[in-house]
Amino acid sequence: MPFENKKVFASLPQVERGVSKIIGGDPKGNNFLYTNGKCVVIRNIDNPAIADIYTEHAHQVVVAKYAPSGFYIASGDVSGKLRIWDTTQKEHLLKYEYQPFAGKIKDIAWTEDSKRLAAVGEGREKFGAVFLWDTGSSVGEISGHNKVINSVDIKQTRPYRIVTGSDDNCGAFFEGPPFKFKFTISDHSRFVNCVRFSPDGNRFATSSADGQIFVYDGKTGEKVCALGGNKAHDGGIYAISWSPDSTHLLSASGDKTAKIWDVGANSVVSTFNMGSNVLDQQLGCLWQKDHLLSLSLSGYINYLDKNNPNKPLRVIKGHSKSIQCLTVHKNGGKSYIYSGSHDGHINYWDSETGENDDFSGKGHTNQVSRMAVDELDHLVSCSMDDTVRYTSLTKRDYSGQDVVKMDVQPKCLAVGPGGYTVVICIGQIILMKNKKKCFAIEDPGYEPEVVAVHPGGGTTAVGGLDGNVYLYSIQGTSLKIDEKTLQAKGPVTDLSYSHDGAFLAVCDANKVVTVFSVADGYAEHNIFYGHHAKIVCLAWSPDNEHFASGGMDMMVYVWTLSDPETRVKIPDAHRLHHVSSLAWLDEHTLVTTSHDASVKEWSISYK
Repeated sequence: MPFENKKVFASLPQVERGVSKIIGGDPKGNNFLYTNGKCVVIRNIDNPAIADIYTEHAHQVVVAKYAPSGFYIASGDVSGKLRIWDTTQKEHLLKYEYQPFAGKIKDIAWTEDSKRLAAVGEGREKFGAVFLWDTGSSVGEISGHNKVINSVDIKQTRPYRIVTGSDDNCGAFFEGPPFKFKFTISDHSRFVNCVRFSPDGNRFATSSADGQIFVYDGKTGEKVCALGGNKAHDGGIYAISWSPDSTHLLSASGDKTAKIWDVGANSVVSTFNMGSNVLDQQLGCLWQKDHLLSLSLSGYINYLDKNNPNKPLRVIKGHSKSIQCLTVHKNGGKSYIYSGSHDGHINYWDSETGENDDFSGKGHTNQVSRMAVDELDHLVSCSMDDTVRYTSLTKRDYSGQDVVKMDVQPKCLAVGPGGYTVVICIGQIILMKNKKKCFAIEDPGYEPEVVAVHPGGGTTAVGGLDGNVYLYSIQGTSLKIDEKTLQAKGPVTDLSYSHDGAFLAVCDANKVVTVFSVADGYAEHNIFYGHHAKIVCLAWSPDNEHFASGGMDMMVYVWTLSDPETRVKIPDAHRLHHVSSLAWLDEHTLVTTSHDASVKEWSISYK
């Protein structure tokens, strides 16, 4: 194959305030999984940089759970579709698809023989179902609630039992199979968010928005105790997870803490203080082998340290919202990828290990639209918050003084030698030198969209919605328009100079890339056809002989400058969404990103 997906830096879980988020564990203890948008993300628990993404749901996925056999995963979405698919093959072949009820599936549980499944959520009259995995035929009914069911679990030892928790402030207990409603559990005073059986089946626990955790006998459903007496946490409890040996319980709460409980002794073993910010509320947790994971409202996944409850062993960061732009930069011998997302968040990734972090301090407050690295190692970024920021890549700190306010919203920027930045705002072109505005073209007579600065300086090219590329010379602190205008084949969506400055590539909404030769007075050099929809981004390889383009057709093409017929085609680079930005780490490594909030590295080989 001329291309191979080498690495996937996955998105974080998609979370919302006040809603539990389920992290599923692999029975073999190697992986954990969660959902974001229409994706199910599977990550290696020892090395979370190893990730796989399942993208076959047509609607937003809410929950995914491994079968106890480890061979299958069941995932449920907001439309009520439940898909059961293979985990052992890269293709993740679909085994079965069911619609247990009409409405969002919120939780799923398997019997220990991996033959039966319970699914619960937001139905119309029916809020849950329990059925055989291979035929879909019912093995009882989930009744006894009059509101949405948030959580379900099945005892992993015989005799089987099912327990559920609902927005009607109650739990319900079932015996089977076939499963029949036995009684209601009405100890909680608020929504029941999570119910879980201990692995040995002797106990189950329920947690609620009332800050309480109750423990019950797994076989009879009789109440054993309330953890922590009348209050387990000062806030609502969103998730609980048992230790593998069934003696301890991990809980995650909106009071921004997670706790480990010794269930037999009814005492707190550790309290993990996760921070003081709203984003430090804990919405999910998982205890798997020796790993204790908790999930913050920020989307960050925390590996808790039993020996030091005030500092996690590691925090997995990244994006939970769609990524709009990326750029790459070498720093101290390492290659880093910088990605900016819809919510104003900028993240940086070590391209080798996937280790990542964000900058300290307060950054952009809205979508990051474009980023570039200047010759002083500043990351220059523009955002829908109407600012351009210069962030030092050595300090990685958003310092307050290097924020330049724009009069109207910036859409695109490019940096050049000599401290120049050219910013395209709505209906404006702004020239900046040394982080200050020095010149503005208020109404250029067309709608400017994108910009590139020649690597040698002196010239900037601006692409317009009118399908033309306008050239300006940079003269001191002003811009002067050149006589020459280049014609693209449609509204210009991106443009870029090759690194040696010899060529300018322009892509457009009419699915064409046109390359102009700079030395020949910007004569048209070649035209590249292949995309089936509007092209949105392009980037030159460091070898100056290849460039890549990404389109609304979900395609990425790697083109050969000298021969438009020789190309590498990557279909479905990010299955569900078009590629929003691309960049090259080296001549054979392309980085892509998309609205699926993940970053991918591809190795490209030429014939």
